[in-house]
Amino acid sequence: MIPYQIVPGGVRLAVRLTPRAARDGLDGVTADADGRPLLKIRLTAPPVEGEANAALAAFLAKSLRLKKAAIEIRSGETGRTKILHLSGESAQIRARLDAWIAKHTA
Repeated sequence: MIPYQIVPGGVRLAVRLTPRAARDGLDGVTADADGRPLLKIRLTAPPVEGEANAALAAFLAKSLRLKKAAIEIRSGETGRTKILHLSGESAQIRARLDAWIAKHTA
């Protein structure tokens, strides 16, 4: 299961975010009720006043070596399931995502 799509100008990434977790981390790939793959991420930040969304952008930026400005929440700002747009060279972002997911699901 691949939780992302190559789109013009970057990559579209589907995320299932768990805020107020005991630690920050990637928990692999899961599927939603319709069977669509989602990247499962947990963060210690609370879901208050955008803190979890800001922490998600910072976590992804650090993990994928992207600028925070390159990460945009396209939908799901107030929900746990989010669609993100990662701006940049799509092949490079895809390679980083694949390596990161493989490292945490092995």
